[in-house]
Amino acid sequence: MFRAVWVLLVVLLTGCTSAPKGIEPVQEFELSKYLGTWYEIARLDHSFERGLSNVTAEYSLRKDGGVRVINRGYSAEEGKWEQAEGKAYFVEDSDTGYLKVSFFGPFYGAYVVFNLDENYQQSFVSGPDRSYLWFLSRTPTVSEADKQRFIQAARAKGFDTDELIFVEQ
Repeated sequence: MFRAVWVLLVVLLTGCTSAPKGIEPVQEFELSKYLGTWYEIARLDHSFERGLSNVTAEYSLRKDGGVRVINRGYSAEEGKWEQAEGKAYFVEDSDTGYLKVSFFGPFYGAYVVFNLDENYQQSFVSGPDRSYLWFLSRTPTVSEADKQRFIQAARAKGFDTDELIFVEQ
């Protein structure tokens, strides 16, 4: 019985760190180039971001070798800024854009960078399944061509692009 509970606990704590089937993380990833502030251009809706505008993600190094994550957005309904701090660690090696991120204690979720331009200006990110998707940019706005490139790439990977929210920045 103890063994079954232990296996279940391990599955629950690690099950959300798997990359969705068919979503391949970028290779030759350089964390030092990825660090800094990213603006959320588009996302699939989730309760933890619902209603937020001006959303940013800031990544910096932690003393333990991981990544400090600060997600911030403005809630017009609440009339205030909301912020969440998390931590992330590589799942495989540091050359692969595949991390696990946690905002809630021992519970981690996948953070899979599956498209990244060579200058580290735009990033397409998936979570543990196809209900999590983000388009991040170093600038608060992008061209219509960049938006269409994101939509086409996401659709080709099986994401429901009809449900995308383009974030007011």
